[in-house]
Parts: sequence; structure tokens; C-alpha cells
Amino acid sequence: MTRNPNISLVGGPLHVAVVTDDPLLKTGLTSLLAHDGEVEVVSLDKADVALWDSGPDSTRALSRLRELGELRVPVVAAVGDASHLAPALAAGARGVVLRDQVGSGIGAALAAVRSGLTVIDSALAQTLVPAARPDAQGKKRPAAELTDRETQVVTLLAEGLSNKLIADRLGISDHTAKFHVNGVMAKLGASTRTEAVVEAVRRGLVTL
Repeated sequence: MTRNPNISLVGGPLHVAVVTDDPLLKTGLTSLLAHDGEVEVVSLDKADVALWDSGPDSTRALSRLRELGELRVPVVAAVGDASHLAPALAAGARGVVLRDQVGSGIGAALAAVRSGLTVIDSALAQTLVPAARPDAQGKKRPAAELTDRETQVVTLLAEGLSNKLIADRLGISDHTAKFHVNGVMAKLGASTRTEAVVEAVRRGLVTL
């Protein structure tokens, strides 16, 4: 899991709601979090951040992702499949971890999300977008560098802005904004805007 083990829970205990349909998992996660003296498991209406479980059924998990936007607090989603990373982020999750690898570091991940950061399990991040793609001879080529304008564009993408709002913010036409967005996605090897943002974060181009 991508995290900073030195994150301090500024502002008192971290109030976490565990959201899952699995009573055994809820008991296990609650017990795990209770061992962190700076984390307090509470009901959803009192939570600073939620740990949301997608469940063991991959097909049902995708249909349940819409629940993330209804929780009204920052969410770390525990998913069972790497293919659920991009959908979870698109649904509003601020953190994504593998449900079968949730361990002692989850408290730091939840604290980071409460602080406004985005946290992605390192194994998931590596499967989302490769750092380099093979050329025609099968050799890996380095990813293209973004221009200053493209860096501005991906920063605005990370804020969730549409092409029109990006154009307004940068004082350019909608067509030019779309051109730059497509260029950013191509250079980052991304097929969606969300993947572009995740890859930009992975490279340190954007801080969320």
C-alpha cells in the first residue's frame, strides 16, 4: 500500500466507519483498527472517513460502487480485483486497497485520506498503467515528458474539471483544451481521465 508511515493524526482521534455487508469481516476490521490507539471506530454519521468493503462477489461489487458517492465522507475502498481500481476512483473513492491484504497500515491510509491525499495500494497502481511500453523491437521506451501546459492540464484534471472548465481556467478554447487532455492521456498511457490522474500521481507530477 502506498503510504507514509509517519503520518500524524492531527486533530485528535481518527473516527472511522467500517461499511461492509460481511459481519465477520466487520468484526475483524473493527478489531484491527481498535489496536491503533489513534483510531476510533464509529457509526457512519460520526465518521471522518469510511472504510468501504466491495464484498467478495466481483460482479456485485461493480454495481455497488455507486454507494461510494452516497457516503458523504472520504472513502477508502477495499476491492477484491485490480480491475475495480479505476471504477472505484471514478465513483469517488479517495483511496483503494486490496480487501485481502488490509493490514496494520490501513490506519495510515485512512489518515492520509482524511488529510486530503489519495492512497492506492502499490500492487494496484502497478497494474493500472505501466511505467513504460515496449517499442516495435520489444524494448521498453521511457514515458514521454509532459510539457508545462500539459502539466497544468493534468493538475486541473485532478481537480475534476471538465474540458470546458479547463479551457476557462487557462484562457484557451474548448478545442485546445480537448487537444491537451488527449495529449496528456496519450503520453501517460491512459485510456481514461481517471487513469491519467492516477499515473500523474504515481510519477509525482500531481499532488492530491
